[in-house]
Amino acid sequence: MVNLIGSYECKIDAKGRLMVPSKLKSQLLPMLEDGFVLKRAVFQPCIELYPMSEWNALMKKVNSLNRFKKKNNDFIRRFTAGVKMVEVDANGRLLVPKDLLNFAELQKEIVLSSAVNIVEIWDKNKYEAAIEDATDDFADLAEEVMGGLDEEFGIS
Repeated sequence: MVNLIGSYECKIDAKGRLMVPSKLKSQLLPMLEDGFVLKRAVFQPCIELYPMSEWNALMKKVNSLNRFKKKNNDFIRRFTAGVKMVEVDANGRLLVPKDLLNFAELQKEIVLSSAVNIVEIWDKNKYEAAIEDATDDFADLAEEVMGGLDEEFGIS
């Protein structure tokens, strides 16, 4: 189980290359050999970096969908649109393909934000706006999402 930690500000050049910050790279080290998958996020204007093991686990779930149902086929097509296999090169750089760079509107300043088992790649201004927008509702969201777990863990 992958459990990535941290948010990191860095720069991306005009060709879409970014230097993976050393603290994040050290967490990704066990996964470097297998490579990664980059894809468009479903709910946010960012892209997601999946370690190959996490991508394969997710694809196992997706592959179990009945493809004789139109909505399942539509979902698979949209979910996998623009998916690219990528690697971190020997210099610690990651190349973001142009179509994904454009989708997330990545400018020079970006944020790599861990989201448990994946890394979200954001334009810095969009990331800060998304965090700010979520601040007002976060207490209610946290209670709704995590509040029912106390029975499960024996917490009262």
